[in-house]
Amino acid sequence: MNKIRELKVKSGIALNPSTPVNTITHLLDSMDLLILMTVNPGFGGQSFIETMLPKIKEAKKLVKGSDIEILVDGGVTEKNIKKIRDAGADILVAGSAVFNKKDSIKNNIIRLKALV
Repeated sequence: MNKIRELKVKSGIALNPSTPVNTITHLLDSMDLLILMTVNPGFGGQSFIETMLPKIKEAKKLVKGSDIEILVDGGVTEKNIKKIRDAGADILVAGSAVFNKKDSIKNNIIRLKALV
């Protein structure tokens, strides 16, 4: 990870839904971003796994006092974006909610941003 930082690039670690947050405790000094997958990786359009909200809160507590940002990827929609943000997500990835709608991409992004 030092090589990544030498290149002035942020380093991050991604955790699948079933991977406990505490498995990366020893790596906190090496990362800038903690990515929490809130669907099982594989394909777009999956539903957000509601039981990930406590995991987001746990991750936020774990990185408290550091510059590590929490990124949530998977199932982010207009219906859940606020509670994901309230749980502690700093960055949200919304694929289907942006690209798989009848409205324009721009309008979908504006609508999502207005909800957080």
